[in-house]
Amino acid sequence: MGIGIRLLSVCSTLVLLAGCSSGGEHSDLYQYMDKVRKEPRGEIEPLPSFRAYKSFDYAAIAMRSPFDAPVIIGEKQRVVGRSTVKPDENRRKEYLEGFNFAALSLVGSLSRDGNDWSLINDGEGGIHRVKVGNYLGKNHGRIVDMSPINVDVIEIVPDGKGGWLERPRSLALKEKE
Repeated sequence: MGIGIRLLSVCSTLVLLAGCSSGGEHSDLYQYMDKVRKEPRGEIEPLPSFRAYKSFDYAAIAMRSPFDAPVIIGEKQRVVGRSTVKPDENRRKEYLEGFNFAALSLVGSLSRDGNDWSLINDGEGGIHRVKVGNYLGKNHGRIVDMSPINVDVIEIVPDGKGGWLERPRSLALKEKE
């Protein structure tokens, strides 16, 4: 019996050692790596192209500083404290005076029986008929001249010193793209 137990213990030890061999410990990992190596390799997408940055050189040495008061050149130069330009506050406001000038755009013109009108888009989808003498914009802008492609406006704006200045503006007809 001694030999049988001994043989049994030697066999069981050999079985245990065979189970701990290095090949069986990582066999699932080796199988997965073989499977991945056999799969077709994918392509890497090319890098997106980019536009080169264009720098802008701001050179305003010859221009007026934006922090200086505007200078009026010509006949309309005013003396401080003697401003003759001022808005008529008693005048009844017109509908287009409730819109910023930048929101308004010229979209066309009409002429009938010697009367000329310009068509102004208020920026909110409304089209309004105006003529010379009508007002538009929030700065007391009065239409002084019209053509089929242009509307000239004079706005009355504060000068920052308690007075008023006239500022010319215009709306031009834009071509469709």
